[in-house]
Amino acid sequence: MPTVSSSRPEKINWTGAEIKSCCRLAALLDVPLIQAASNVVPVAVTAGDKIDALRQWASGRCLSADRAGVDASEQQAGTRARRVVREMRSD
Repeated sequence: MPTVSSSRPEKINWTGAEIKSCCRLAALLDVPLIQAASNVVPVAVTAGDKIDALRQWASGRCLSADRAGVDASEQQAGTRARRVVREMRSD
């Protein structure tokens, strides 16, 4: 079984499920994590264009997962964003 001190694969853009899959694969095959990672393709790679489109759509519409408030990701040049502002009435 791979040790904790073994080299770790790059985990940028990996989901928790992909990390878990890599760890299980390494344990099953009795190979280092680096080697097991070469058999796992992150969804950010296979569906990157769909994820970018979803992030663009969510900007200004959905709550941010990283901080309080609405997501304010930068819009790509040349795209129109629909922004709806509603005020709370205090009666």
